[in-house]
Amino acid sequence: MSTASIKRELEKYGLTPNRALGQNFLASDAAAADIAGAACENGCPVIEIGPGMGALTVELTKRAPMVAAIEIDRRMAEIIADRLPEVRLINADALKADIPGLIAALGGRANIAANLPYYITTPLCMRFLSIGADGGIPAMTLMMQKEAAERFTARPGDRVYGPLTVLAGYYYEVARLMELSQDMYYPQPDVDSVVLKLTARGAEKLSELEWLLNSAFAMRRKTLSNNLRAAGMPDERLRSLLEACGIEGNIRAEKLTVEQFANIAREIEARGK
Repeated sequence: MSTASIKRELEKYGLTPNRALGQNFLASDAAAADIAGAACENGCPVIEIGPGMGALTVELTKRAPMVAAIEIDRRMAEIIADRLPEVRLINADALKADIPGLIAALGGRANIAANLPYYITTPLCMRFLSIGADGGIPAMTLMMQKEAAERFTARPGDRVYGPLTVLAGYYYEVARLMELSQDMYYPQPDVDSVVLKLTARGAEKLSELEWLLNSAFAMRRKTLSNNLRAAGMPDERLRSLLEACGIEGNIRAEKLTVEQFANIAREIEARGK
């Protein structure tokens, strides 16, 4: 869809973009086709988050065996239902929708495709990563603001390195596909965007990894030992755990690598939290 066609469709339905919901609609057919191609590479059904006016949705329906879309805005959901009746539409908040149930209904595996507003990027992506490949998400193709994308590709010691970085890096291969300039959206956002492709690594599921990350990064200025102690781990157990993993207790969480976090999580799992 072009900017002109988006404006015509909005006028047709008597709507205006809802800035509170971060509605910036993709206005490039070429970009939509490229993103859909990446999202459908493995032949799985696709769950699209926030289809908006349906620019990406149209391209997904050409390539995926099945497409489901979760749209929080009832008015936009009505447009998708009218334009693309073949799409399985859920008018709901993606943070609360039964995504595991939807994946099961689509055959047990489904890719995620999304144009993510900045305010919801981190909590929604944390939810996707919590479900993970083990829960039926083999790949994700995500549009987001550049600043949000930095959290996926940060390195230990970076200001934005945190739980999202580690979960994404452990369970998925993260690739930067393309940049989307402001003029490829309507209305234009304040910054450029990036498209990331996350492909499952096939890593073992670590049941304690999320608890570990949430605890370790609870207070970024505190040491790893102090954060884990505050999370309820007794001193003797804590010393033994870190010694077994070859990690100094006075290090901060932001300095640890993805593999070091994975090793600690494995050790916690082996010993019982």
